[in-house]
Amino acid sequence: MKILFIGDIVGSIGRDTVEKYLPRLRRKYEVDVVIANGENAAAGRGITENIYQDLLQVGVDVITMGNHTWDNRDIFNFIDEADYLIRPANFSQDAPGKGTVQITKNGVTLTVINLHGRVFLPPHEDPFAMIDELVAEAKQTSPLVFVDFHAEATSEKIAMGWHLDGRASAVVGTHTHVQTADARIYSGGTAYITDVGMTGPYDEILGMKKESVLYRFKTNMPTRFEVPKSGREQLSGFFVEVDDKTGKALRCERVYINEDYPFKG
Repeated sequence: MKILFIGDIVGSIGRDTVEKYLPRLRRKYEVDVVIANGENAAAGRGITENIYQDLLQVGVDVITMGNHTWDNRDIFNFIDEADYLIRPANFSQDAPGKGTVQITKNGVTLTVINLHGRVFLPPHEDPFAMIDELVAEAKQTSPLVFVDFHAEATSEKIAMGWHLDGRASAVVGTHTHVQTADARIYSGGTAYITDVGMTGPYDEILGMKKESVLYRFKTNMPTRFEVPKSGREQLSGFFVEVDDKTGKALRCERVYINEDYPFKG
């Protein structure tokens, strides 16, 4: 199975960029399953039902979330009925929605799991303890397991990668919006990258208008961060090919597209 993960989609520029490049990326990598983090898809704050449906229409198969899951209240109206939208599994048991989903393509089943880190982020249930149960349950159906670990601290994400080495097909980090250059396959066969990066505005700060972010840093005064509606674009992603029988990664590759690093393929 060939899997493409698209890093945090930010605002309308991010959504338009996915629509623009996803068909080309599907052809280049012969992709079977597309997963995307969509927690910033609605102007940087959560996701709406219309955006969820639009992303499915342009070819995304599964959408993961993170610390901004509940920022747009529209999510409460549809998350329980959204078959291919998952939020971090280690949120409260009382939270709506689900933290895992299984998708089958060409007779091969992949389990996608979403987790939330605890370092420098709001506290949730222990992701390390919970993932052990979730992976064991997933492997009763198929050896293919893909984990989106939405976390701030590099050390926590690397620790999760090693924790799941040999048990998960891939562990990708999201949340920081800056792609890291450490893509690799661990000794046990787990593909890993600390952060996939973001898909959205290229000339801003983590997808937000740079003027307001600079104002906050220089004055320490509160200001509202906004996502621009126009400007240059970037797409950040992670490709992994997985052995259908063992669930181990065979190869992986960072995907990074913008005007300075144009699409090739």
